[in-house]
Amino acid sequence: MSNDVLAEILAVIEADAHSAAALTLYAMVNTFEYENAGCLFKLNKLRDLSDAHRQIAYRLMELMVAKGNSGDALTKAKARMDELVRAG
Repeated sequence: MSNDVLAEILAVIEADAHSAAALTLYAMVNTFEYENAGCLFKLNKLRDLSDAHRQIAYRLMELMVAKGNSGDALTKAKARMDELVRAG
């Protein structure tokens, strides 16, 4: 599951790194680094997403619940996301 949802997020970011969907999903992934702080994310930002993108966000939340918010797959995907967003 982790590779699937992370691949979907990468696809969104690759399509348009500075779109609301890309930046919102990227922000959610970034909150994973702060589990001790509760992986805080402003849920009202979900309103900026289309239904399809919101479904990706929900699967990302499920990934965190399943303790998939760490490990090689996430580290590699996040590194690629960082590159894409910075390159814009």
